[in-house]
Amino acid sequence: MHRFKLSLRFPKSISSSYRAIHDKTQFDNAGPVASVLKSRAVVRFRGPDTVKFLQGLLTNDVRRFGEAVGEKTSTLPTPNLPTASEAPMYAALLTPQGRFLYDFFLYAPPRPDTKLDKTGSGPGPDPDEALELFADVDASVLDELLSTLKKYRLRSKVDIENMAEELYCWQRFGGNLSEKSSSVEEPEAASVGWGAGVDPAGMSASHGGPLGWQWFKDPRLDCLGFRGIFPSNTTPPLVEADKETDEQNYFLWRIENGVAEGSTEIPKGEAIPLEYNLVGLNAISFDKGCYVGQELVARTHHRGVIRKRLLPLRFVKESGEEAEQKVAPGSEVIDSVSEKKVGTITTQLGCRGLGVLRLDEAFKGSNTLKIQGQKDMKVEALRPHWWPAEWLQEPQHQSAAV
Repeated sequence: MHRFKLSLRFPKSISSSYRAIHDKTQFDNAGPVASVLKSRAVVRFRGPDTVKFLQGLLTNDVRRFGEAVGEKTSTLPTPNLPTASEAPMYAALLTPQGRFLYDFFLYAPPRPDTKLDKTGSGPGPDPDEALELFADVDASVLDELLSTLKKYRLRSKVDIENMAEELYCWQRFGGNLSEKSSSVEEPEAASVGWGAGVDPAGMSASHGGPLGWQWFKDPRLDCLGFRGIFPSNTTPPLVEADKETDEQNYFLWRIENGVAEGSTEIPKGEAIPLEYNLVGLNAISFDKGCYVGQELVARTHHRGVIRKRLLPLRFVKESGEEAEQKVAPGSEVIDSVSEKKVGTITTQLGCRGLGVLRLDEAFKGSNTLKIQGQKDMKVEALRPHWWPAEWLQEPQHQSAAV
């Protein structure tokens, strides 16, 4: 199937594509767009120990997937979709020393007893069927991640299966969708699933199928839009042929909002979760008890001060024009006056990037940040609008907003 019939006619250069998003012109006029995320792969966990297994590994509290669905996660019903669905969860797996390894978006499909059977006249086949959860993970480290999970599994009754061929991850973002959509304002996106529009076999909407999926608000931030996993041989609901766009546009959207994703942008085995803002992205529970790497995360959190954080960056020339020169990840950001290191670039695309910088230097307003060894390249650090005020150590920093 030809997926990228893009009629939005974005400019060819990466920096121009970014301006189209940042200026809210083409995306606003066209409405929300969607990308299939080839950088992500889907894994299935199934078995009676699924929740217990993941609860002991991940930074977030997975136990809610084993509980009855509450009203707070209710969505509008569509054919053979339950009136309430469990929202997805963002979480991470860390090293025993508390450094980041992999990130996970966890999804719970409808339980068998909450949907109709194949006749459309009764409940699903077996309410006691073993729980299953799906996760979209970084595809570039999939084999390594699966191997790591199986090492931790030991005697746990949980099967771990690679579903990358059967299921794709999608993101719906941009336009006016991200900031103010909700299950009330955008009911289609909050409730679509199980209908004929998603069913690759073209079943009647009144009949149950083996899989059913829906769009969910991104569990990290409202500004990131909607996320979901869908059968690989179909296009999700609400995605028009001329509104599919390359994943790089989603990448740029994330960069603008200061959000890293995956084991490359959040350096595997090195990144400190709190410096990469995983608390603000709803990836960490401080009430769940023990998990791998929990001790360092808790100690860092309770110490109270995070002096370095991941920030969105803009690269500009001395003239103030956006600079498209290559800035390699790992490049050092320095204060050109004191020659002191301020931080490190982690991600770059066109004139935009992400970097972990010292907050006291990044926002002091002297406009002296540069890339080490590139005298004509200035760096502007931006404060994402979603940041809590307490993340900044001085009140005047709050004016440096994107």
